[in-house]
Amino acid sequence: MPAFSIPLPDEAATEQLGATLAARLKAGDVVGLKGDLGAGKTTLARAIVRAACGDPGMVVPSPTFTLVEVYDTPRGSIWHFDLYRLETPEQVFELGWEEALAEGISIIEWPERLGPLLPQHLSVTLEVDGDGRRALLDV
Repeated sequence: MPAFSIPLPDEAATEQLGATLAARLKAGDVVGLKGDLGAGKTTLARAIVRAACGDPGMVVPSPTFTLVEVYDTPRGSIWHFDLYRLETPEQVFELGWEEALAEGISIIEWPERLGPLLPQHLSVTLEVDGDGRRALLDV
């Protein structure tokens, strides 16, 4: 059972959740974003990055094809991983995984693709809920 369930009726609510998370994250933290395609994982990841950078209009591309994007922020580096296309968990090492864990904040879409390599993390499951979304948070 999740520790928290947060309704996200619109994109503004998702941005607020991202800002709240960004304010609390520090180097070494890992956030796993779970949910079906279209559930809002990338939207939440973008909100976290924008809030951490203090730039609500910042262009934050999805790492769907690059698999990882790295951002230098006042809070430290943020590594945004999208592991949907990962074929084996070990492929994550080619993406700077060890450096991300040692020095940065890691936001991981599709964390279940890491299997046994997934470290302790804040799990955020996003679900469609009527016209909006719902975030289920658990540590």
